[in-house]
Amino acid sequence: MPAWRTISLWMDQLEEPLLPRPALEHELDVDVVIIGAGYTGLWTAYYLKRQAPELNIAIVEAQTAGFGASGRNGGWLMGNLLGEDRLLAGLPAEQRRASFDLLHSIPDEVAIVIEREGIDCDYRKGGVLYCAARYPEQAHSLRQYLDGLYAQGLNQSDYRWLTPEQLNQQIRVARPYGGIYAPHCATIHPAKLVRGLARTVERMGVNIYENSPVTAWQSGSVRTAKASVRARWVVPAVEGYAVTLAPLGRYQLPVQSLLVATEPLSAATWDEIGLSRGQAFSESSRQVTYGQRTADNRLVFGARGGYQFAGQLRHNFDLTRSEVELRRYLFGELFPQLKNVQITHSWGGNLGMSRNFKPHMLCDVRSGIALSSGYGGEGVGASNLGGRTLADLILQRDSQLVRQPWVIPQGGLDALRAWEPEPLRWLGYNAIIRSFIHEDRTLADLHSAPWRRKLATQVAGFMEGLMH
Repeated sequence: MPAWRTISLWMDQLEEPLLPRPALEHELDVDVVIIGAGYTGLWTAYYLKRQAPELNIAIVEAQTAGFGASGRNGGWLMGNLLGEDRLLAGLPAEQRRASFDLLHSIPDEVAIVIEREGIDCDYRKGGVLYCAARYPEQAHSLRQYLDGLYAQGLNQSDYRWLTPEQLNQQIRVARPYGGIYAPHCATIHPAKLVRGLARTVERMGVNIYENSPVTAWQSGSVRTAKASVRARWVVPAVEGYAVTLAPLGRYQLPVQSLLVATEPLSAATWDEIGLSRGQAFSESSRQVTYGQRTADNRLVFGARGGYQFAGQLRHNFDLTRSEVELRRYLFGELFPQLKNVQITHSWGGNLGMSRNFKPHMLCDVRSGIALSSGYGGEGVGASNLGGRTLADLILQRDSQLVRQPWVIPQGGLDALRAWEPEPLRWLGYNAIIRSFIHEDRTLADLHSAPWRRKLATQVAGFMEGLMH
């Protein structure tokens, strides 16, 4: 049996035996076939069955439910979409407000489902803290970000500035410069959620076939090594693994994010740190850090990983010493008392990035293909929205969900923007990341000259702009 339990801290903590479901070994004729038993595939199946119980739905999974990003992520359930400010900027004020409210309600929608279906996934809605916690420029950038949100019609009930003193009431970092608090975020145990969703849709009549990697797919059919599935609708729900299903790899690149988990920390240590209400937190830098206090009192902390030439998947997530120590350094800057703490788990995963650096949801009635992807590392919550949206699109329901700017109403896959060919992608990615690393190192040195700090920020900001 594959070593699925070693995928992440989350999979290691599952109490259930990780026994594979039967593989697909016979021909199927169904209404909907979903490729991938991760969040997007399972949420799509769930909402389809809720609204149309008569549908015959099959899910084919290359490994097991939770093998991909769904079982490896940092456990942030966000009421946000990557690039939402750009997506919503052109809408009339009233419509923009309604779209923000839809996004912000994602954690509450998930809470309703897990309560209704009896899924225990350590759900705690404590909001999220975006901290200026390593250098003063972070406070300036966060203030600018907050001003932009308020200019779009949001207010203090959505995002609230915290003074250093107010920040210290929730999280005590070594150098607090202030921060932003947003209430629309929960922390979860990701593997418990994905495994619970899999059991839920099975109870609803959805068949899940594991150890059944798809070898070919097209409009109306999917093929595995031993059998094929005919279907009116095909839903490729593979996110970071899109390169395995041509031509999706043209539109979706796998990039990696890497995480570590500490040993369980004492109550006294947590009294020093805070995070007593299930808050997620990040130190606001272009390193893209994220962390939470787990239900068993560990610190889970992650940061941006990498990109492999030609969009190759990373399969070996035995993190190198330098990969682990970078994350130790980053959380040690926030919490000096943890610099020498034991790290018990380290892992990573592949996530999907669209060329527009924002998600998309589409449904092509002519070809019978529907997909939701491009979450860019924010897919725990976005996949729930995606599943609801695909269900309404497939069932041709006119709802608020299908009228959003991230929904592509026509054109199918041809409406997506393709990535540039190699080596342009690899060169571009590495140039951007190197500018981020240089900026972070320069700003983290509080003695660096003002002109160096300004130049590093300007260069990194310019490079980041190329991502949009």
